[in-house]
Order: sequence, then C-alpha cells, then structure tokens
Amino acid sequence: MKNPFEAQKQVAIKAVAKAASLCYQVQKELVGSGKGHVKKQDRSPVTVADYGSQAIICHMLKESFPNDIIVAEENSSLLRLSENQPLLNSTAHYLEQAMKKKINNEQVFDRIDLGTGQPADRFWTLDPIDGTKGFLRGNQYAVALGLIVNGNVELGLLACPNLSYSSPGTKISDDFYSGSLFVGVAGEGSSIMSLDGKQSRSLQVSGNHDPAEAHFIESFEPAHSDHQMLQDILHYLHNKVTSTRMDSQAKYGLLAGGSVDVYLRLPSTKNTHYSEKIWDHAAGAVIVEAAGGKVTDIHGKALDFSLGKELTANKGIVASHGAIHQKIIEAIQEQIL
Repeated sequence: MKNPFEAQKQVAIKAVAKAASLCYQVQKELVGSGKGHVKKQDRSPVTVADYGSQAIICHMLKESFPNDIIVAEENSSLLRLSENQPLLNSTAHYLEQAMKKKINNEQVFDRIDLGTGQPADRFWTLDPIDGTKGFLRGNQYAVALGLIVNGNVELGLLACPNLSYSSPGTKISDDFYSGSLFVGVAGEGSSIMSLDGKQSRSLQVSGNHDPAEAHFIESFEPAHSDHQMLQDILHYLHNKVTSTRMDSQAKYGLLAGGSVDVYLRLPSTKNTHYSEKIWDHAAGAVIVEAAGGKVTDIHGKALDFSLGKELTANKGIVASHGAIHQKIIEAIQEQIL
C-alpha cells in the first residue's frame, strides 16, 4: 500500500535539509563569537539558526501545503525589538544565502510566524533547533519536524548535521553532507540518509534482551533529566555499561538504528510541574516506533499528542528497543516509590 504521506515526506526532507544547512553555517561562523543569540523570557537561548530554520521550513511547507497548520517553538516577537536589530540582520543574511534571494524584515517575521498555529486535527510540529545549548557548545543538535493527524504522529524527520552518517554517535561529521537525516513513517519503517541524499539505509532497533548489558542514553543537560536517578536505575539493573549523554532528539535516531538500547528522560524532582513539549518528542518517537521500538512515559503510558502543545497526560520519557521496556518501567517505579 502506498504511503499516504509520501508527498509530505518528500517536501519535508527538502525543507529540513535546507534548514539544517543554514544551521550548520551559523554554527560554523557564529558559535563561539558571542554573537547570534539572545535569551528568551524563560532564560533559554534562541539563535539566528532557530529563526532561520523555522522561516525556511514554514515557508516551504506552506508553499506546498497552504492549508496545513504549523505549530513551532519560536515566534518573531524578540526579533521585532529594536535592541535585537543585529540578530534580525544576521537572520535575514543567512536566509538570503539559503534561499538565494533578497528577503526584507517583514518577510523574515512573516515566515517565522507561519509557525504560530494552534494544534488541530492535522498539523505539523517543528523544533527548528532541538538542543540549542548543544548547538551553542558546538555539539549535537537536530532540526525536528513531525506531522500529527488525529493525535497520531504519522511522519517524523530529524536532520542532524553533526551526527556522522557512517559512524552515528561516535564522531562529529566531517562536513555538512556527511551528517544524518532520519525519517520515520508510522507503519512503514524508518531510514537514515546522508544529508547529501546519496546514501541511505533502513533502520532497526537492537535486539539486546539483557537489561544488565543495555546501553542507555540520556540528556546532556541536568535540567532536562534526573542524572542521579538514572545511576540508581542502572545499579538496580546491575548494569555497568557507561551511559551516554547527548543533546537533542539525535538520541532517538541512535536508538532507532540500534546504536543504543534505551533513552530515558526522567523528570527532575526540582520541577514537578513541567510537561514535555510535543516538538521535543514527536519526530523522534515515530522514528523509533517505526524502527520497531517502543516509546512511553515513565509509567508505561503511550505519549498523547492530542492535548495541545504539551504532553500533559504524560511524565518523562522511556524509549527502548522494546524487548526490555517493561523491565525498565519497573526499575523506574522502584526508584520513584
């Protein structure tokens, strides 16, 4: 049976690849200079690359699917402030390079704000740079795009310029085109391709059935996951395999390809009211599940993407190859109780 979202998949691949190219250039030229980013009200950073990536993807999606709603992380409000004129100028500069045409300030604002839609029966959700702090450190990040229909993530893409296609997770890409682009279609499978589109292969989660030998991966930032609880869980499972810490949904890509066995995002005891955002997990979750894995919250509940911009019915994230998923859930419950 033909994939009903094939047209959306092909446009999305082109859009996230073009956006990722802009992000790669910004990271190479601006990161470390102290320029190209500001702090949002919640103190999290937003960069020229976030704005440029969102503008490109929203514009390309709307050109092909004008009636589709896009729910993205950013908006143009900070860029409109006079004190952020240098940031706006830089965003316009990189957008013009990427799109190969002149773009005025209002066009920059308008393209970014195409992503300010509200969740509906069918919509795209976008994180233009997932892992912005990693991006600013020169480490891993992802351009994350998902298509949600009636609460189900049907299509997910992760463009990871710094994640080597040939050796994912083991080294930074040599150049942009040696980076990775993950694609997952619900019920159809997942694949990884190089960002130049010349290489691709299907993905399958690992088959490791021993929790004591499982390779875990978690968020780099301690504010995003309880690192101590993971160590307690590993001790409970008699697991002595060194866990990996990485920024962004690139972690989902490694899990889908069998490089790791379990990804945990354990809610911090210091921030009990936090709910995960849909754009932080939609793309990665469908890529893992389409590759044969399983994604739930820490109580074993399926992630509910039908409730708006946040996963308010869920706490934390447990993603695995599936075979030991219930044992991981039981280990987490032991630590909570």
